[in-house]
Amino acid sequence: MIHSRKDMQYCEELFKGFYNIGATADGGVTRLGYTQTEDRMHETLIAAGRQMGFTEMADEVGNTYICNSTEDNYYLIGSHLDSVVEGGRYDGVAGVIAGMMVLRWAKEDGLNVPIRVGAFRCEESSNFGCCTIGSGLITKEVYKQDIEGLVAKDGRLLGDIFEERGLNIRPKKIEGVRQYLELHIEQGKVLNECHTKIGIVSTIAGPIRYNLYFHGMAEHSGTTPMMMRNDALCAAAEVVLDVERLGQRESMYQSVATVGVLYNRPNAMNVIPGEVQIGIDIRGIDRASLDRIEKGVLDSARTICRKRKVQLIEEKLSSIPPIEMTKELETKLEEVARRLHISNRIMVSGAGHDAMSFAAICDTAMLFIPCDKGNSHNKMEFAAIEDICNGARVIYEHIRRENQ
Repeated sequence: MIHSRKDMQYCEELFKGFYNIGATADGGVTRLGYTQTEDRMHETLIAAGRQMGFTEMADEVGNTYICNSTEDNYYLIGSHLDSVVEGGRYDGVAGVIAGMMVLRWAKEDGLNVPIRVGAFRCEESSNFGCCTIGSGLITKEVYKQDIEGLVAKDGRLLGDIFEERGLNIRPKKIEGVRQYLELHIEQGKVLNECHTKIGIVSTIAGPIRYNLYFHGMAEHSGTTPMMMRNDALCAAAEVVLDVERLGQRESMYQSVATVGVLYNRPNAMNVIPGEVQIGIDIRGIDRASLDRIEKGVLDSARTICRKRKVQLIEEKLSSIPPIEMTKELETKLEEVARRLHISNRIMVSGAGHDAMSFAAICDTAMLFIPCDKGNSHNKMEFAAIEDICNGARVIYEHIRRENQ
């Protein structure tokens, strides 16, 4: 699809407004949830909305909404403005920009339909170890309750941060949403390598997350015989490899398993590791497959630790089932993309998104656009302005067709 120069320029201007906020020396950005940097992102969005003559609203947890109406039964187009540490500039931001494009087109065409663009706080888990906090709290998602004890990277409790900001950790449930629609970069290689412009998400993978703690004995590495050691790191290393093996075995069901966190103590060259923590992330769309990986990981860890005489402590952080998007909306968006001659495919999302929070309370749909070489969560992240406009146009034409 060919977009007007005016549309491309407006999209580019919006992106440039966010560009330098949270910039890091190596070329990425760090915009952690519930920090002043994330605040600046929201302030920039508000300024862009005012410039177009729209009003803004904020809810009890600090989420921002740009609105063309305060009426209920509105379309909510949402994403986030925070990032991971040393992340990219398109994750989340592309979806908010797409929403602003939809608002702009509705205004230009005189489409009298209530639309709000939502920027949800702390979608990433980088600051508190918990994702989709802003959207999860307002939708009363069961997995986001009683989280005031979460600790930020600067050591402060989430509950204290909310109190300092005058926010409510137990807000009222969001109301009046007719449909929730979200655009996001794919964060993978499928669209890019298949030369497809739009991915229509059918299911968002459910994550199961654990911390495993291994307690051995920290002793001198030069004086302790090999057969007399209780090496916590060696035990953890065996488990890490078993996590990979189990993930590979279940990959036919589109399941994955990853150890992405490892802390080793005392982390000294001449000391046998005495304490190790690993963080395990299991994801997939098949509940039985996820259960098999979870059981396999725990059985393996327990057996290894018994053999090595290392104490094991298990901490289950979360277990969210795979979440289906609304089939009817999936079909409608596919038809719109086809009418616009924009190539598309139905696909699953291995990453979590704010759409997960809304699926239980309203009709929910999600679109992916390509990201260059699948790069995401790093400074190489890139999405073409044309692709953002493609996704935004599919969302807009869907709303317009429903209200003709």
